[in-house]
Amino acid sequence: MMNFESYSHGWICKIVFLAFILLFPTAVLGDCTCESDEEDRNKTLALKYKLAAIASILVASAIGVCLPVLSKTIPALSPDRNFFFIIKAFAAGVILSTGFIHVLPDAFENLTSPCINPHPWSDFPFAGFVAMVSAIGTLMVDTYATSYYRKKSSGKTQIASGGEEGVVPVHTHATHGHAHGSVSTEDNSGETLLRHRVISQVLELGIIVHSVIIGIAVGTSESPKTIKPLIAALTFHQFFEGIGLGGCITQAKFKSRAVAIMALFFSLTTPLGIVIGIGISNIYSDTSSTALIVEGIFNSASAGILIYMALVDLLSADFMSPKMQSNGKLQLGANVSLLLGAGCMSLLAKWA
Repeated sequence: MMNFESYSHGWICKIVFLAFILLFPTAVLGDCTCESDEEDRNKTLALKYKLAAIASILVASAIGVCLPVLSKTIPALSPDRNFFFIIKAFAAGVILSTGFIHVLPDAFENLTSPCINPHPWSDFPFAGFVAMVSAIGTLMVDTYATSYYRKKSSGKTQIASGGEEGVVPVHTHATHGHAHGSVSTEDNSGETLLRHRVISQVLELGIIVHSVIIGIAVGTSESPKTIKPLIAALTFHQFFEGIGLGGCITQAKFKSRAVAIMALFFSLTTPLGIVIGIGISNIYSDTSSTALIVEGIFNSASAGILIYMALVDLLSADFMSPKMQSNGKLQLGANVSLLLGAGCMSLLAKWA
């Protein structure tokens, strides 16, 4: 599994780096085609709020993503406990609502803005199209990555058990039953672990993309009235999104170094976006046509990833699992928790 970890971390870093390269120069240098909305500007007070946002979001993100990871010290958050399913359902509701209520509407707003050329952007629902393609692309990555590493893992298992690939060891009648049951259990366990590893990597990618954009939006704003409610909203959002991601990382059973890297990536992305936003605030134009198009496309792609991951890899996987299917109380608790998570995050759309 070591090759899988190094490979997956490598392509996530490359994609994130590409996002920075594409987003920041276009956001700064794009031509402005319409005037900015009038708002109460107070650069000094806004900077204080931004610094508070960095601290608050960083702490909330770190606590959220680390809670499930530290399940050994907090037994209630162990993946084997029912409470873990309840919390994970709430976090999945937060992620689902983020995609549907926060990110996707922003994408539609970006790509239908009067600040950009109506042709072709107003002639076709590009935001929905990109989100759909992103969801399909996520499915393909999910499928092919799992298939590739399953075959790779299967080949290694055959070599380890047979001495060389393609050679089946001879078992006596007395030992056959025991060995067959053991290999089957190991295969099932390995496939489940592999799925959790793919899920955690793809989910983190979707979260990172929209976190960067959110951070830049906060960092470039000079309106205290805009930033102040965002601090509470984003703190709540990052905490429970972190719990959802942390749960996936815990189930993936990565090595300590990989866990630390993934947790650090998640915790720092939004604060880093805010810092960059502060740095470019003097030359950034939120009405730049190029910036709006790039942000709209990234928001659309992020929404597709988050919606797919929440529905297919988080909710469907847990709600259809034998553990939940055989426990009526757990089903009820998970459904209520899901509705609460989605409802609370949807309510925050009033302020963020």
